[in-house]
Amino acid sequence: MRPLSKSLAVAAALVVAGYLAICALLYLLQDRFIYYPVPRGVDTPAITLQRGDADVVVSTNGVESDHAIVYFGGNAEDVSRAIAPLARAFPGATIYAMHYRGYGGSTGTPSEFALVADGMALLQRVRETHSRISLVGRSLGSGVAVQVAASSPVERLVLVTPFNSIAELVAGPFKLFPTHLLLRDKYESWCHVQRLQVPTTIIVAANDQVVPTWSSRKLADAFPAGVAKLVVIPDAGHNTVSDAAGYATALGSSD
Repeated sequence: MRPLSKSLAVAAALVVAGYLAICALLYLLQDRFIYYPVPRGVDTPAITLQRGDADVVVSTNGVESDHAIVYFGGNAEDVSRAIAPLARAFPGATIYAMHYRGYGGSTGTPSEFALVADGMALLQRVRETHSRISLVGRSLGSGVAVQVAASSPVERLVLVTPFNSIAELVAGPFKLFPTHLLLRDKYESWCHVQRLQVPTTIIVAANDQVVPTWSSRKLADAFPAGVAKLVVIPDAGHNTVSDAAGYATALGSSD
């Protein structure tokens, strides 16, 4: 082999090796991009779901009511802090906010399969004492909420800054890599909402820098006709939408 050809072959081999190494890192470290466990910061009443391979903590407001709100939060959210604003948006309702595995004192390791299964178990437990149940899912939690709602009918579904699919979101920044093959937790909400008939409110932050508004709108379009309504909160970002005027009204309104 000529020296130039040999050098090109070596360079090509190094490029391929580097590409494969990055693919391996993306596969091995992907959970760090999706899940950011945080501790529980507010001392609220709590129940524990014993799931066999994990104990899942669920914060609550301790109110007795026939109406329950089950909340699934964002990827770096301490859901105990959501209890008070949810109680204001849904006065008189019992609030249940699930701390994902690894979050807020829950044990275990988070994954799409585990979080959805835990959500279904929580819904089943809440049904034992509540006749009316609404689900609220924010950001990552929207991917959990739609699958739980698709598994068992509820009264209402609210999705805050939801995405159409995590697989779709990461495909842009990592377009040189086969992310659809590498990603374990895809949260493809669009394929679950197609069979929903639950009245749904989709709350979008107009200036969302984490979940692009096109992704939320694409999800809204995937619902059967007449099932979902879209509410855009102006001048709000992904992490500030809950502080914006009109958010609590959109959250609690079923009109």
